[in-house]
Amino acid sequence: MRRRSVGATRRRLAALPALLALALALVAGVSGCTGQPAPARWVTPSPSSPGAAVPRLAQVTPLAPLAVPSSALDVSRQEITYHREGRVLRTVIWIPSTPAKVPAVVFSHGLNGTPESFAPLLTAWAAAGFAVIAPAYPNTTRSAPRLDVYDVLNQPADASFVLSQVLAGPLGKRIDGNRLAAAGHSAGAITTVGLFTAGRDARLHAGIILAGSGLGVGTAFTGTPASLLFVHGDADPLVSYASGKATYDVVPWSKAMLTLPGGNHNDPYLSPGASSFAEVQSLTVAFLLLELYGDTSARQQLPRGPSFDDRL
Repeated sequence: MRRRSVGATRRRLAALPALLALALALVAGVSGCTGQPAPARWVTPSPSSPGAAVPRLAQVTPLAPLAVPSSALDVSRQEITYHREGRVLRTVIWIPSTPAKVPAVVFSHGLNGTPESFAPLLTAWAAAGFAVIAPAYPNTTRSAPRLDVYDVLNQPADASFVLSQVLAGPLGKRIDGNRLAAAGHSAGAITTVGLFTAGRDARLHAGIILAGSGLGVGTAFTGTPASLLFVHGDADPLVSYASGKATYDVVPWSKAMLTLPGGNHNDPYLSPGASSFAEVQSLTVAFLLLELYGDTSARQQLPRGPSFDDRL
């Protein structure tokens, strides 16, 4: 029997109170991160008080400019299943049709979600010139025999493993392994935060946190600075805006946060018919172009105004 290290056990125990809040939210009637949530919240410490001293941020080393696609690219979809220590990771990959190597984003779904649920957003990313690698996590995806909230703690390692497998396989020849990012929604956003904290993947140059926080995975950001973009609705009934803002506040690197006035937990990321969806799609594509293509002209596509805190 494999023995869990003392450090890993302590980290898991430390995360239990916060993750218990999530479990209780589900029991109270939440159908999942991609369902219609009841008015329950995952709670983390409050954001810093107004007027608090702003720490100097560690700047991210810009990548050399890469030629940006001149128009939307055709996108193909593949599905590959990987296995990690008995964990089955069905993975959907959207990849643009171009002879040039492209940057890649590993994307994590939320509780009771699937990669396909995010197809409109992820296809847009691929059409803009990014390979998108989206695993379905074995114990939090919609088809899981039993939803296990605590398994979110294992998902950063799953994401890193899947990324490694894709880069080592046939599709790896079409991906620029020096231009990588992670992104996720809700529990998948928590997974993404984990890739920059306790489960730091040193290959990642940027991250996108959609309606997420540091719940369970902590906010001890570590390693080489990476640019992080947060997007959060201030009326989110499941992952509170305060918890997302609190996590954003302690990021020590170049960062930005878009606040969606009246935004809920799902529509801005899952519903193309929602007015906020187009805003999120435009912002995330611009951010990825800026950070992974080194396209400084993409800054012109970033929002302006009080709802966007730009510290990139």
